[in-house]
Amino acid sequence: MQLRPRQRDFVQRCIDALESKGNTLGIAPTGAGKTVMLSAVAKRMGGRALILQHRDELVAQNRSTFKAVAPEIETDLYTAARKRWSPGVTFGMVQTLCRQDNLESMPKLDLLVIDEAHHVAANSYRNIINHARTMNPALKVFGVTATPQRGDGAALREAFDNISDVITLGELISSGFLVKPRFFVIDCDIRGDLANVKTTATDFDMEQVSKIMDKQAVNDRVIQEWKDKAGDRKTVVFCSTVSHAGHVMEGFKQAGIKTDMVHGDLPDLARRKVLKAFDKGEIQVLINVAVLTEGWDCQDVSCVVLLRPCSYKGTMIQMIGRGLRKVDPARYPNALKSDCIVLDFGYSLLTHGSIESDPTVGQDRESGGRMKACEGCGIEIPAGVKICPVCGHIHETEAGEREPRKPLEEFVMTEIHLMELSPYRWQDMFDGAVTMANGIDAWACLVDHDGMWHAVGGRRETSVNLLNRSKDKLQALASADDFLRAHGDKEAAKKTKRWLSQPASDKQLSLLGLAGGMAFGMTKYLACCLITWKINEPRIQRTILN
Repeated sequence: MQLRPRQRDFVQRCIDALESKGNTLGIAPTGAGKTVMLSAVAKRMGGRALILQHRDELVAQNRSTFKAVAPEIETDLYTAARKRWSPGVTFGMVQTLCRQDNLESMPKLDLLVIDEAHHVAANSYRNIINHARTMNPALKVFGVTATPQRGDGAALREAFDNISDVITLGELISSGFLVKPRFFVIDCDIRGDLANVKTTATDFDMEQVSKIMDKQAVNDRVIQEWKDKAGDRKTVVFCSTVSHAGHVMEGFKQAGIKTDMVHGDLPDLARRKVLKAFDKGEIQVLINVAVLTEGWDCQDVSCVVLLRPCSYKGTMIQMIGRGLRKVDPARYPNALKSDCIVLDFGYSLLTHGSIESDPTVGQDRESGGRMKACEGCGIEIPAGVKICPVCGHIHETEAGEREPRKPLEEFVMTEIHLMELSPYRWQDMFDGAVTMANGIDAWACLVDHDGMWHAVGGRRETSVNLLNRSKDKLQALASADDFLRAHGDKEAAKKTKRWLSQPASDKQLSLLGLAGGMAFGMTKYLACCLITWKINEPRIQRTILN
C-alpha cells in the first residue's frame, strides 16, 4: 500500500520523535488515513509491538489495514475471544488486557501503539502503559488521535511529552482528499438556553441539552430543514440522549424516510446489524448518540446533522468528519459525492468557528522542523502550530500578535496546485474539454460534459469507472489523481521523466493517423494520452452517459 506524500511526512516525523524522545503523539483527523500511518510506523519501528484499541470494530479494522501495509509481519489478537501474543504485532482490546491476570501474560514489548489516544486518561490505559514500561523501561509509546482535547490534558501529558505532527482537516480538504463541507447554522431560538447548560468533565450535560432541544417544534424544524437542503442525501444525525434520538427517529419515519438509530446501550450484534443496513443503503437516515464519533467509516454519507452542542471543537470536527470522506467507487459503485451538507442546530459552528482548527500547511517550510513548548500546558508541539491541540492555547506570531483564525476558504487549493503536487503530468486535450494523465498501468481523465466535470479512470484490461461527477473541477481532478496514485506506475510515468518530453515515435504517429508534418511539437506523452483516449473513447462515453 502506497502512502501519500503528507502521510509519509507524518510517519517520518513520528518515527524521528520516537527514536529521540521515546514517546510521541500524532494528530490526524478522519480521512487522513490514520490507521495506515500508525501501521507504517509500527512496520518501520520493527520489534515486538502491541496496537491497543477500545472497540472490537477497531481491532478488526486496524489488523486488516496493517496486513495491507505490512503483509510480511506476523500478527495476532488479544481479545476476549482470542488471547494470543504474536512475535510481531498483536492487536489488543483495552478492556481485556487491563485485567491483572491478562497483564501478567504480556511479553516484553518494544513498541506500544495507542489508537484513539485521548482515552489514555482512563485507568485501564494507564495500567497497561505502566505495566509495559515496567517490563521494558526502553519501551517506545506512540499515540494517534483526532481529538486530543476530548481527553484529560494532564493524563495526555503523562503519557506523551510531545506532539510530533498535526494534520488538519483543512489540509485534507484543500488538497482534495476530503470533500468540501457546506455549512448551515439553523436558529431555532434556543441559543440563549443552550448557553446556560452546565458542562461535565468531558462535555455538556446532555440531559439538560435534551430538555432544551427535544421539543416537538424543534424536531419538526429539523425534518423540514433536512428536506429542503438535503432530502436526497444519506445522513447521520447526532443527538443528545437516547430519548431525544428516539423522538427524532419517529419524526423522520412519519415523514416517510427509512430511519434507524444506534446508541451505546444497544447490544453489539443489534448495532452491527443497523450499521450494515445503513452501509448497504437500506436506511437513509441514521440517528445516533455518542457512538459514531470514532472508528466508523461509511463513505457515501453526504449530510451530517448536529442536534447537540459540542463543548470541545475536536468533538465537532470528529462528527462533521463522518461526512467528509470521499467515495471509493469499488466499494460504492453507484455513489457520487462532491460535498457534504452540515446542518448545525446546536450552534457549535458559531461557538468554535471553522473546522480548520490550526492552519499548519507548510509547517516544515515555516519552522524548519523546530519544536516549541506550549505556553499553556507545556507539551512540545511543532513550531508551525499556532493553536495547541491539547489545551487550545493560541500562540503569538513572531511579531507578537496572536494570529487570527482564518476562514477555511483561504486554504482552498487551486487546480494548478493540485496538478503540481501530482506525480503525474496532466495533459489538456481538445481545447481543454478533456484533461488526461497516463500512469502506464492505469489512466484517468476529466471530461467536461453537460455542465459537469466527469472523472473517469481505467486500468489495463479492466472496465472503465466513473470516479466522480461534479461542477467543481478540483473535486473531480482530486478523485482522478487519487485513482492514479493508487493504480498507476509513479516511477515509469513520473512527470519529470525525460521520455515524456521526447518527440513522438513513428509508431505512435501511425496509430494516431498523423503524418510527420502534421505532428510538429507532438511529444511521446501527449501521443500516449491521445492513443489512450482513442482506444477508450467509446467506453468513456458510455460510462459518462449511463
